Amino acid sequence: MQPVATVTTSSAETRSARQARGRRRVLTIAGVILPALIVYVLFVLYPIAQAVYYSAFDWNGLGPLEDFVGIDNYRTVLTDNVFQMAIRHNLVILVLSLLVQLPLALLVALLLRTNIPGRALFRTIFFLPYVLSEVITALIWVFMFRPDSGFINSVLTRVVPGFEPRAFLAEPGVVLYAIFAVITWRFFGFHMILYLAGLQGIPSDLEDAARLDGASRMQVLRDITLPLLGPTVRVSVFFSVLGSLQFFDLIWVMTKGGPINASNTMATYMYTYGFQRFQLGYGAAVSLVIFLICFGFSIAYQRLVMRRDLEGSVI
Repeated sequence: MQPVATVTTSSAETRSARQARGRRRVLTIAGVILPALIVYVLFVLYPIAQAVYYSAFDWNGLGPLEDFVGIDNYRTVLTDNVFQMAIRHNLVILVLSLLVQLPLALLVALLLRTNIPGRALFRTIFFLPYVLSEVITALIWVFMFRPDSGFINSVLTRVVPGFEPRAFLAEPGVVLYAIFAVITWRFFGFHMILYLAGLQGIPSDLEDAARLDGASRMQVLRDITLPLLGPTVRVSVFFSVLGSLQFFDLIWVMTKGGPINASNTMATYMYTYGFQRFQLGYGAAVSLVIFLICFGFSIAYQRLVMRRDLEGSVI
């Protein structure tokens, strides 16, 4: 029979070794997470806290923070007609993206999924605009929309009888839709690639079995392909909505929110007041309103729409 002292010593050593392994595991996890956590705190949480503080002052960014106004900046933002118009413009881009851009990208993805000649070339051509920066894209299309020698007016003049060249970016009733055409041209390929990736993950056996059972092509698309593509569609919608709420670079380079605020968005409004008019306290309040809108949508969408997808990804 083994002595009691030997058994106790062995148990203590086992417990000590287990604790040492646990400490090493904690240190390893901390070593992996800590750098990312530091970056997140410095470049995300701290700027948000700083913006909250600045938004309570009427400050031009040059002198000390002395003129405390509390929530007056937020009250002004929410009651300003120009900001309300900017929100409507963001919503117009959002709705058009969901009704035009994403269905068009899905349609092209379904076509390129088939064995058509040159499909790899078409994928590259459609995705290429997304590789360009927004500033370069904006400059290209500013020249294409020129009323005197622009490509768009030249084509319409030759194709449409009696067409008179128009300054698309200078007409309040047209400029937002012209910008949306540019947005679609640039981001269409990104969503198309997302849909193609999702379609490649759908087993072809399911669709083949449905066709053998007598289902038509539309029935297969409606009852099998689209439901299985659901997670990809939901992610695409998520990206599209958040992008539509934050558009800045492309619109600023093309129109600076004009003419007469006809293409103003929440981001261009914030930049105008925060950096051009040196109302940094007010601009901070606008940025927080935009942040709360985007954050609120993200939380609600993930909880209500993407909840099942996110639960399925957790092991």
